[in-house]
Amino acid sequence: MAKIRDIELGDFPLILAPMEDVSDPPFRALCKKHGADLMYTEFISSEGLIRDAMKSVQKLDIYEYERPIGIQIFGYDIESMKQATRITEQTNPDIIDINYGCPVKKVALKGAGAGILQDIPKMVEMTKEIVKSTHLPVTVKTRLGWDEDSKYIVEVAERLQDVGIEAISIHGRTRKQMYKGEADWSLIADVANNPRMNIPVFGNGDIDTPEKAVEYKNRYNVDGVMIGRASIGYPWIFNEIKHFINTGEHLAPPTVNDRVEAAIQHLEMSVEWKGEILGIAEMKRHYTNYFKGIAHFKKTRMKLVTSFDLNEIRETLDEIKENADRYEFVS
Repeated sequence: MAKIRDIELGDFPLILAPMEDVSDPPFRALCKKHGADLMYTEFISSEGLIRDAMKSVQKLDIYEYERPIGIQIFGYDIESMKQATRITEQTNPDIIDINYGCPVKKVALKGAGAGILQDIPKMVEMTKEIVKSTHLPVTVKTRLGWDEDSKYIVEVAERLQDVGIEAISIHGRTRKQMYKGEADWSLIADVANNPRMNIPVFGNGDIDTPEKAVEYKNRYNVDGVMIGRASIGYPWIFNEIKHFINTGEHLAPPTVNDRVEAAIQHLEMSVEWKGEILGIAEMKRHYTNYFKGIAHFKKTRMKLVTSFDLNEIRETLDEIKENADRYEFVS
């Protein structure tokens, strides 16, 4: 049984990764419904929280049905991160997670996210101060290292555990790799199998099928897996993996109707939470995956991803539903 302090997550938890402009409340609602055991929010800027910036504060929205839920924060200044931790704590999440993994330039080159992998002593000190400033369990999401020559994750994980983190999620790439190439899980396994480690170690990177989840579970001995890109527009992946782990068999894939229902729910919640313009815009990345593999769908997909008229999008989704029996899936 994987546990973060007294939060029981099951024998092999499946975790929704914190993804910017993806892991918002509408999307999390669907992932929870379809089997995610633990979810994290989009990452939230410590400086934004302190300045009371609307976008940052809105990301603190969490709901009872999402529990257990972790709020993820990032920043480069230790004092600001401590302040952000105290602000975050007031919204009563189950966990506070520190982002030491985001590779994008505007974050990493300021020394936040994966940028802190160039300064391990500061990373340890920041973690220690955050742990001291909250009564909540603190977890970390990070990468193998900054580049090929600095993959110190085994030592880093030990040091972070020593200053009080209660779980670690490791993406099997360096910052330099961004999201390219194949994730290297051998170093994640070195952390998971390190006899000094007594906190849960979760692996992240390239888990996109039930078979791969089972293979990596058995081969690398991690305590659970974190799923990111494979869940975008496909929240069913969590229950599909669970079913395969338990039975060795595949769940029937979602039908066209299932996909439309999910897309409609997602759209309506997105518009309600973010407003019409942003809600419609941020749904576009999901439609391709919601309807992936359907033959002769390009024209309909283009209508979904190019329209900014809410009624037109609803009508298009209703049309797909009405004609569901005419669509075929191609492998």
